[in-house]
Amino acid sequence: MDPVALRTQLAAEAKALGFDAFGVAPVEVDVRADYFKRWIASGMHGDMAWLARNPDRRTQATKVLPEARSLIVVGLNYYQPHPAAPYRIAKYALGRDYHDLILERLQLLTQKMTELGGLQKPYVDTGPVLEKPVAAAAGLGWQGKSTILIHREAGTWLFLGVILTTLEVAPSTEQEPNRCGSCVRCMTACPTQAIIAPYQLDARKCLAYLTIEHQGPIPLEYREAMGDRVFGCDDCLDVCPWNRWAKQTQEMHFQPRPHPPLRVTLTWNEADFKAHFEGTPVERLGLWRWWRNALTVLGNRGTSEDLPAAQALVNHPNPMVAEHARWAVERITTR
Repeated sequence: MDPVALRTQLAAEAKALGFDAFGVAPVEVDVRADYFKRWIASGMHGDMAWLARNPDRRTQATKVLPEARSLIVVGLNYYQPHPAAPYRIAKYALGRDYHDLILERLQLLTQKMTELGGLQKPYVDTGPVLEKPVAAAAGLGWQGKSTILIHREAGTWLFLGVILTTLEVAPSTEQEPNRCGSCVRCMTACPTQAIIAPYQLDARKCLAYLTIEHQGPIPLEYREAMGDRVFGCDDCLDVCPWNRWAKQTQEMHFQPRPHPPLRVTLTWNEADFKAHFEGTPVERLGLWRWWRNALTVLGNRGTSEDLPAAQALVNHPNPMVAEHARWAVERITTR
């Protein structure tokens, strides 16, 4: 099939599957490989050791699929207002895990592509693909100073999926220029100054990293900055002026789960935690790291009502849980 006609057909298929954005990048796309490798060498990826494995595979698609000729990129809007609650979970994690949902739909799209004679490898944020620069090359937007991809209509609220394919699909003809200008709202909004320079993020300072990816205790110097954020942080996304056109997602799977009081979650066992968060991004955090985060938030915002639940964990066998419980109790008592 003609490469341009194939792009048109695949765009229509993606729209029918519920995706809000579609584009195609050439296989030899510039993903700022030198910068990525320097970032890894500096240690700014923190505990995320998988990012340091096989950097050539992450920066060169043909190392993953040697016969690859095109990169298909799709986007799914996930914006919704945060539900009224005494603590915050990042918008991306309020409902069903996007990895599973998008991968299911990408696999349906790859079935269509296989019928056309191609070999495909789909990825959703977990494979050796640097999605954001690839999405920018595919015309879905540009990487802002926070490093987040910004889409003209969806703003900062776009999940990304990528398919490596041996099909020759015409690259998107329209590229978005960087439209950040002199704006630095994302940088100034960051509670921990993790955006150390335009387009440079030190994950080790980022509350999203610290509350989700980090395995150990929350560093003391960042605990107050967590505020009421129990899982993730949306501050640099929320303030972006391009969100003025963002519309609420129509994806019902992203509807938020209830937010039980944090003191109640401190009484949970593993089965309780799994029953509430199963199928959401929060599930992989595990109960003890949830307690770590919840105790930090209660140390910042908790009241006397929360003391008994926190005090019950001060002698927990896990040293991290016990230390965070003591910290929370001291803070609540002092307040």
